Order: sequence, then structure tokens, then C-alpha cells
Amino acid sequence: MSLSDPIADMLTRLRNASAGGRETVDIPHSRLKGEVARVLKKEGFIADYATESQGGRRVLRVYLRYGAQQQPVLRGIRRISRPGCRVYATAERSPRVLNGLGVAILTTSGGIMTDREARRAHVGGEVLCHVW
Repeated sequence: MSLSDPIADMLTRLRNASAGGRETVDIPHSRLKGEVARVLKKEGFIADYATESQGGRRVLRVYLRYGAQQQPVLRGIRRISRPGCRVYATAERSPRVLNGLGVAILTTSGGIMTDREARRAHVGGEVLCHVW
């Protein structure tokens, strides 16, 4: 099955699994998705992730994180830059999500990083998504 936007597919799988109270979610693996999962783990939105092999294909298994009374830590996630409409930001105009409570994930020349890291490193790039 061919997807026109694999990052949006990953974000939708995470959103649906989190809303449904699932413990894990399996996503077809790519290096970009692995880097997005690394940033989500570092920011505390997911518990962990691992790359596994299922039936000859590599799968990114994401372990979701929940707070008190099984409330999902991942409250919302929105794709910003799409294949039909790319969105770029400079270091100075890097977006702030919910006044700093959320994060924007950017792909820059220095790799995948959050909006705060991009401002600190003075690099801009494509805004992949907002997470809160």
C-alpha cells in the first residue's frame, strides 16, 4: 500500500491509539519516523519506542504514555507541513505551540529537532507538526 503522506499516517496512528487507550502502536518504519519518535520520547509524550521486524518488514513500535487515571499524555498532535503545502520557518519565526506548553517538530539542516532547539541553534526548517 502506497501512502502519499507517511508522516501524517504516523501522527494519525499515534492520535487514534492514544485516544483509544492502547498500550502500543505499530507503525511502518522509516528513518524520519524514528527521529520523530526520538523527539517525542525526549519531550516526554511517549514512554519508549523500538524498531522490530515483523514478517520481513521493519516496524516502529511506540509505547504510549499515560498519566493519572489513564489520561493520555499526548493530548493533541497536528500535521502542519503537508506534501501539497509545505510550511517553513526561520530561526527567529519558529512557532510556539500553546505559548510553550507544546512543541513544534522541525526538520532542519541539523536534523529533526523541536522549536526550542531550533531557536537555540539559530536554524530554521520545515515545520512537520505541533504536539501538545
